[in-house]
Amino acid sequence: MKIPRLSISLALVRDMSKTPPKSPAKTHKQKAGAQQSTMSSQRNQSPTTLTPKKNSITLQNLFEQEKPTLPGSNGIVSSPNSGNEEILCVVSYCSSGLTFTDTSESPSQQDFKRLQLSKLLAIIKSSKKPLPEKVLEPLVSMISPYLFRPLPPPANPSDVADLPDDEDPISTFSPIRSHLQIVYEILLGVVMITDPNVLKEYIDHPFLLRLLALFQSEDRRERESLKNVYHKIYSKFTCERSFMRKSMNDVLLNYAVETEKHAGIAELLEIWGTIINGFTVPLKEEHKLFLMRVLIPLHKTKGLQMYHRQLAYCVSQFVQKEPMLGGIVVRGILRYWPVTNCHKEVLLIGQLEDLVENLDPDHYRKLALPLCTQITKCINSWNSQVAERALYVWNNEQFVRMASTAMVEVFPVIVQGMEKNLQWHWSKSVRQLTESVKLMLEDMDPVLYSKALQDMKARESAARQEDLKRKQRWQTIDEMAATKTQFLNPPHSIRVSH
Repeated sequence: MKIPRLSISLALVRDMSKTPPKSPAKTHKQKAGAQQSTMSSQRNQSPTTLTPKKNSITLQNLFEQEKPTLPGSNGIVSSPNSGNEEILCVVSYCSSGLTFTDTSESPSQQDFKRLQLSKLLAIIKSSKKPLPEKVLEPLVSMISPYLFRPLPPPANPSDVADLPDDEDPISTFSPIRSHLQIVYEILLGVVMITDPNVLKEYIDHPFLLRLLALFQSEDRRERESLKNVYHKIYSKFTCERSFMRKSMNDVLLNYAVETEKHAGIAELLEIWGTIINGFTVPLKEEHKLFLMRVLIPLHKTKGLQMYHRQLAYCVSQFVQKEPMLGGIVVRGILRYWPVTNCHKEVLLIGQLEDLVENLDPDHYRKLALPLCTQITKCINSWNSQVAERALYVWNNEQFVRMASTAMVEVFPVIVQGMEKNLQWHWSKSVRQLTESVKLMLEDMDPVLYSKALQDMKARESAARQEDLKRKQRWQTIDEMAATKTQFLNPPHSIRVSH
């Protein structure tokens, strides 16, 4: 064992380090006699009895003998002199074929490899100089197999879109998760300290596409780490920004139009939110097309609630930069309005309310009627949550200001919806809120509200009269049909023979 040998060696050193006491000074004759006796004893001694000269033992030699080595296949020393050599040593060991999923791998091996990855991360974080090319190539080659592995199939592919935001579709994360987080941090550290002109030789288009494909992972923590890495690459690799934007557009468009199956749409939209925030005004035509062809169609998918917050932020950034785009966004949302999904309706009502605050006032009159018509339909919804959320929109001063720009067109629609709720809605709370909104509208313009109410009653009376006339016409047609049938088919008389 190493510890006893080290203790014995240290004991030897302590014994050797003790100096004998000094003897009194010898006279010249005594020295000469001692030399002669020594020479005579050496002449009388046989060659076989001569002892070899012992090597000097120092603490440095003992510690070098006790220096441990890594248990890797190559016996690499854990503490090289050079920083680059130390990185290469750890990279060489971490490139071994541990999968972290094979049952034959011992926990000690996995723990030691995880320890070496942490050591490599610490070295990269503490490095103040860019990594040289001789280190980058093996380092990226070591990282790639960890990241680019086959992803497991979805755990519950049919229920993923229905989960709330605070629940994760995977209850037990992958066993490789503990070291995968370290690998992502290593890649992020490499991107941050390395010159992009040097690193682009290793992080090329195929690497970026494979990195983008990892957003399909159902592990939310992995997607979060991946988002940070991908966004940092986008911010540093200015020459690759166009390619990265196009690649993300393809993923989003394929999701919206084809599959509607992807776990990382929210993370991709978070990256897009920061990108859109950096756009300069006036916006390029490329970015406007992205809004119309990609972002707006994302409102129609059944998994909207999984990424609606990020999508609403991206859209609002466009409208804030160019308010003239608000009309396109509002009409696009109304076009994809859900029919049976009440949760999506609640989300979209809130988004429309936020968009109204950023609209160009010149668009108020054009958008007042379609917006108020849709809100009124939601007020009459039999789902109480949808109806209440739509009624609360009238507490928004900006929305009321927009509706007031087209009062003549808007009031007949609103008054009809209010009266319908007061008469027929089953929810007591909805009826109470409707009564409050009705009082507010009457205060805005009592004359116009009264006229709209009279017009509604007149239309209802005309509709009842038309319904009676229609029923009378059908009754007349039935009587004529019965008379004609009797005329064409008279009853046959029965003759009785005597």
